[in-house]
Amino acid sequence: MITPTQFLGIPENFADHGQDVDNIIDVVHYFMIALGVGWTIFFFICLFKFHHSKNKKASYGGVQSHISTHLEIGVVIIEAVLLLGFALPNWKERTDEFDLVQAEEDHVRARVIGYQFAWNYHYPGLDGKFGRIDRSLVANVGDPCIDPNDPNGWDDFTSPVLKLPVDRSAILSVTSTDVIHNYAIVPMRVQQDAIPGKDIPMWFKPTKKLETYVVCAQLCGEGHANMSGVMEVISDGAYNQWAEGQSSEALETSKARQKAVAMK
Repeated sequence: MITPTQFLGIPENFADHGQDVDNIIDVVHYFMIALGVGWTIFFFICLFKFHHSKNKKASYGGVQSHISTHLEIGVVIIEAVLLLGFALPNWKERTDEFDLVQAEEDHVRARVIGYQFAWNYHYPGLDGKFGRIDRSLVANVGDPCIDPNDPNGWDDFTSPVLKLPVDRSAILSVTSTDVIHNYAIVPMRVQQDAIPGKDIPMWFKPTKKLETYVVCAQLCGEGHANMSGVMEVISDGAYNQWAEGQSSEALETSKARQKAVAMK
């Protein structure tokens, strides 16, 4: 059986929690289909029953039946079930899950920095610690604003592509250096507003390897439609090799910079 998510062409789910999101989408669309069919039938009944040929004189008494009131109450009840029975429990589960994800020893972290009109990614390096962020140091759009005097940030590195390992939880802290954006990864069923001055976390666990687009889902200027990036989910070994190489290179560059400063 083809579900509404499949019929609408939503990309395949690649996240551990994604099926729960798809289930809500399916239930909402089944409800909308039922409403659409019901109101269409009602529309044609009205066309036939109240045609002017059968009703030469207008009635000013109004509706005498309470059927419409009962239908409206039924719609409210169904919407309450969708909210209280599906949306809020899923939101609570996602909120509680964040503490569990943070406790995992092998989770991956990265900062997502939005700017007109692209994305930049800041990784913490081999020590697993982000350098101190000083937003007053911003030199250009997309700048991660790492304090060069903080040793924790010497091995931090940036990348124009988001790379993550498969089957490991990822926590992304989303921010912006100019206007409000929205970071969306449809195959992962996640999105989060990118607000200047704030780092807002979102998390998921990729279940399969893939290469896909990330997009901005918030109108942010004339180049909004072209604000997309690339995300790669690769094997754990390939990710570790890539991250180690990037971090080692960043550390060597930082040490050379610190040495040059000390010699002045």
